[in-house]
Amino acid sequence: MAVPNYTYLKLKMPGPNGVIMVESTYEHAYDCDVKCIEYVEALVEAEALIIDLDRLGSEAPDSKRHTGTFEPTEAIKLVPVDPTSSNDRELRISATLDSR
Repeated sequence: MAVPNYTYLKLKMPGPNGVIMVESTYEHAYDCDVKCIEYVEALVEAEALIIDLDRLGSEAPDSKRHTGTFEPTEAIKLVPVDPTSSNDRELRISATLDSR
């Protein structure tokens, strides 16, 4: 049984001792409208992020799966780690590096 008047930002309804009238200002109405719009935009953005995270999670490779060995695309050069040692430990470096 309430009667809203959006032009004057008033709401009138019957009460036990007569008519109850609720009033507001245009500034308050504008602030409420802006906050509602910002809230809805934040919800839409959050939902889009959740969808993106779900999609990225399903596309992520399995970290426990072995992907194989690294194969260089350029020529490599084997350099001993310790030339004075008898072990066969070597480093692989690019053969196209400058000597500087």
